[in-house]
Amino acid sequence: MPKRVVDLREQGAILDIASYGRRGPGHRPLTSAEVEHVSRTVRRVPEVMIKVSGGARSLRGVQAHLDYIGREGEGVIETDDGALLQEKGFEKALVKDWDLDLDEHRRHTQRAVAAGRKPPKLVHNLVFSMPKGTPPDKVHAAVKKFATEKFALQHRYAMALHTDQGHPHVHVVVKAVSEQGERLNIRKATLREWRQDFAQYLRDLGVEANATERAVRGEVRLQKATGIHRAMLRGASTLWRERAHSVARALASGGLRPEPGRERLVATQRDVVRGWNAMAQLLDDQGHRELAMVVRRFVERMPPPQSEREWIGRELQARLARARAGAGGLSRTPGDS
Repeated sequence: MPKRVVDLREQGAILDIASYGRRGPGHRPLTSAEVEHVSRTVRRVPEVMIKVSGGARSLRGVQAHLDYIGREGEGVIETDDGALLQEKGFEKALVKDWDLDLDEHRRHTQRAVAAGRKPPKLVHNLVFSMPKGTPPDKVHAAVKKFATEKFALQHRYAMALHTDQGHPHVHVVVKAVSEQGERLNIRKATLREWRQDFAQYLRDLGVEANATERAVRGEVRLQKATGIHRAMLRGASTLWRERAHSVARALASGGLRPEPGRERLVATQRDVVRGWNAMAQLLDDQGHRELAMVVRRFVERMPPPQSEREWIGRELQARLARARAGAGGLSRTPGDS
């Protein structure tokens, strides 16, 4: 399975730390906004998350997702024109109002069907979230402003706030084709810009929020690690159970072998560390000595990079150690039922 490795030398970062490690003479001084961004990052201010959770290619799929975020008529859906929808079956009227039936008909051209191509998405499903403890009303207000700024009078959209999973998050369904006939394409650069804007809207409401790449923050654990861990513990993931057994066998036979992507992980973090150290020196030069000290401590506390298999291996070894110490850990392999 291919690993997702962030290489800051190849893709732009919201906080371009890597470039500071390569800065030459006459590098421009930091702006106040950059200093504030550095401060938020090293202080571990909560990071915003925007996730593209998919997108329906059929009317049935659109209706099913709208029904889900509307809690089957129990929740409230807010549309781009300010309407509040709660009644059972609202999704059918909304699909008709958005002319999605016409969009679906247009895409099924004879040429596309003959070529066997997947039909394009009718909608994009987005999730905006913040960690537990963030005021849900502030998250909702920030997402509402975001949607107004990005989509109003162009792409039809509907949104719903959910608070039942421990952290406030807002589901947004956006019509893929605008009223002007232009298709919304969501790229990595788009998401980086959106995260910056979402974080700014939250800060405007008095909520501390940041938007920085995971590698720049020194967080080397995979994005799915927490979910994987929970799935393995309850035996709900066959895929991750198999991976855990594979790692366990490797540990029992002498240890894990180096993975192809490991060198790139190490190189990425080396660039990040070099960049942060250059940033600390630049902050010193500009008189921000206290922040420079915080940056250096931040770098010192960065954990070493680890691959997916290394993370699973450490989890297995930690659980085995707890079991042996009688601390209530389970001796079986994660994922066993």
